[in-house]
Amino acid sequence: MAKLSDRLFRGVRPALFRVGGGDAETAHKWTLSRLETLDRLGVLRAMTRRITRPVDDPVTLLGVRFANRVGLAAGMAKNGEALHAWPAVGFGFAEIGTVTWHAQPGNDTPRLFRLPRSEAIINRMGFNNRGAIALAARLREYGPDAAALRTGLGYPLGISLGKSKVTPIEDAVQDYVSSMRELRGFASYVAVNVSSPNTPGLRTLQDKGFLQELVTALRAESDGVPLLVKIAPDLTHGAIDDVLDVCRDRGVSGIIATNTTIERAGISSAERSLAAEAGGLSGAPLTVMSRQTVRYIADQVDGELPIIGVGGIGSAADALAMREAGADLVQIYSALIFRGPAVVHEAARALKEHRG
Repeated sequence: MAKLSDRLFRGVRPALFRVGGGDAETAHKWTLSRLETLDRLGVLRAMTRRITRPVDDPVTLLGVRFANRVGLAAGMAKNGEALHAWPAVGFGFAEIGTVTWHAQPGNDTPRLFRLPRSEAIINRMGFNNRGAIALAARLREYGPDAAALRTGLGYPLGISLGKSKVTPIEDAVQDYVSSMRELRGFASYVAVNVSSPNTPGLRTLQDKGFLQELVTALRAESDGVPLLVKIAPDLTHGAIDDVLDVCRDRGVSGIIATNTTIERAGISSAERSLAAEAGGLSGAPLTVMSRQTVRYIADQVDGELPIIGVGGIGSAADALAMREAGADLVQIYSALIFRGPAVVHEAARALKEHRG
């Protein structure tokens, strides 16, 4: 099935890349719209049951049972779109968002750029989303409470929280807490995004003092939902140590490493002009950088904190290398764009065989 999926994707990818005159964000919206239609018609659920079942490799982490170790990274489904699509693609879990308390349009367009030769993306989306209240309303369509939602979807759902752009840094804690209160009932885990480079001042929330206050307040409002902190790949080891100290001291459940980078290493010389675009870089150029961050974290926590590894996972070999570096789970996003859904099944199958 993975080989058939790969052939189909290679056939349609050129057409997808031409949608909207080649504009990456237009193609993204077009794809989500089609998936939404298939979701409403029940086609995606039927596909998951009969054709494209995720690799069966159950693992329990954070007190949550994951169908396999490969998840969808945040950023694809910011507003909870097409929630039945992700197991149909082969994911064992999905993370939606990043969502903010206030609805916001994000940064000016164009703000999403494909670099096909580098298998990379540069984005400066700026947390464009409809807000936490709208997302909660959307999730209620799948079930009246957390248990019904998770049963209805059939897979764990992570929700990534960020800070609203209009909220001053000094009021950031309350902004996150408001979103937590609204969405905690729907989440298998909550990810605290303090590492996007596209919201002014956000990365300062990774500083020890800010982070202590933030995670303490979120833990108090989590109602037992696991809380994970997502960090940038650009942090020094000393800064990572500070984050880990806070996570241990304040009862954080795990780490997601890493977000996009502000560095530009690894971009093809043919695409150097795009390297000047502001925003976070994801995809293949991030592979080694994110893996090294995960390895450093794993060495420091020695199994004490679970790690979700994300960044530049574009093949089964990349997934295995991230797992061997110390990640308990992995996430994929950019590779879907350049390599298609086959990479999800291949990575999940490789991780299952590795464990076996």
